[in-house]
Amino acid sequence: MSNPTVNDNNHTLLQAINIYKEYKSGEQILPVLREISLSVEKGEIVVIVGASGAGKSTLLHILGALDTPTSGSLLYKGNDVSRLSPSKQAELRNRVFGFVFQFYHLLPDFTALENVLLPCFIGKRFSKNAVAKEDFHNRAVSLLERVGLGGRLTHKPSKLSGGEKQRVAIVRALINQPELLLCDEPTGNLDTQTGYEIRDMIWELNKTMHQTVVIVTHDQSMADQADRVIKITDGRIIH
Repeated sequence: MSNPTVNDNNHTLLQAINIYKEYKSGEQILPVLREISLSVEKGEIVVIVGASGAGKSTLLHILGALDTPTSGSLLYKGNDVSRLSPSKQAELRNRVFGFVFQFYHLLPDFTALENVLLPCFIGKRFSKNAVAKEDFHNRAVSLLERVGLGGRLTHKPSKLSGGEKQRVAIVRALINQPELLLCDEPTGNLDTQTGYEIRDMIWELNKTMHQTVVIVTHDQSMADQADRVIKITDGRIIH
């Protein structure tokens, strides 16, 4: 087994070191990830590709501290995430990392604007601070306008197209100004043209906001434009 050293580069945002993940099914042990080591640098777009069942989504969940490895380490700015308190890990997930999934997970009774602001309520960013509340409200409106949804602020999900729902989900992931945006098949539930539009939007956010992005996808057009592509086969990175 290789022993990669901790990357002390100030530009390294996230580092996975010898990640191994297994699941148990009765008496059977099912390895999903094996000896995964990688780093994510500030401001880059990293695309993870591989066949279904290769372990891509599991890796993304571990990188976002939504799941824990069986062994190995995940470092955020050089700090071992597993050694952080549960509250600090929760803060990472809510404020430092932003998540976008294939299925939008929008609350049906909330408007587009209310769905975007939901992480602020969960993270208690509003509390009783009227100034903070106004700041986040203005940021949400600005971001929605930026992605072409300025006229859809008060629309509920049932009145939005698939592409519009995914735009809302992406803005929701950005509302807390995360350092890292993690996307799991963000175009997987969309038609080809809408998928291209979402791809272009993510790249524009990277360019204009210097947003660091990690994407799991089957979309070759995303891989073609990425700063770096990581290919996983049978739970291993293929070089």
